[in-house]
Amino acid sequence: MTTTDPPPLTPRAREIADAGLELLEAEGADGLSMRRLAERLGIRAPSIYKHLPDKEALEAAIISRGFELQADAVAAALDGADDSLTALAQAYRAFACEHPHLYRLMTAHELNRALLTPGVEQRAALPVHEAVGGDPDLARAAWAFAHGMTILELDRRFPPDADLDAAWQRGLDAFRSTTPRRVLDG
Repeated sequence: MTTTDPPPLTPRAREIADAGLELLEAEGADGLSMRRLAERLGIRAPSIYKHLPDKEALEAAIISRGFELQADAVAAALDGADDSLTALAQAYRAFACEHPHLYRLMTAHELNRALLTPGVEQRAALPVHEAVGGDPDLARAAWAFAHGMTILELDRRFPPDADLDAAWQRGLDAFRSTTPRRVLDG
């Protein structure tokens, strides 16, 4: 931990963040307020500020938890997978579809990395980096492809008859053609 890292969440702050995540999942970003969160917890809103200084800190704690959940989902999908790129993409897409409000919170706005749990974003990004042979630019391009496909799917922007599985496969095949064969073979 560096001197600029946020202090670790206390157990109570983690409980508050988990309740915030539940509220976000149930009601979306518009329902995530300190007042609504306090109601859910059965406390007064000012009590939250003893544990998290403001809504930005709450959102950062929720985003950090989201990165943890995403990293766990990807790790589980990669365990024993024959095709790591496809397993990674499927896990990423499934995570976003299962947690659309959380996914949007994690990706829709500028990310204040100084407020995140140290290392959590890197842990979530590492499988993408490894799947494309360690090339950071290719990893960013792969993430941009996955995010674009995902957000368009969540927003129902594709025509109703679009074969999204085929589109994902074509995109992954394009990344395979630029990734060294030794990486793809494991």
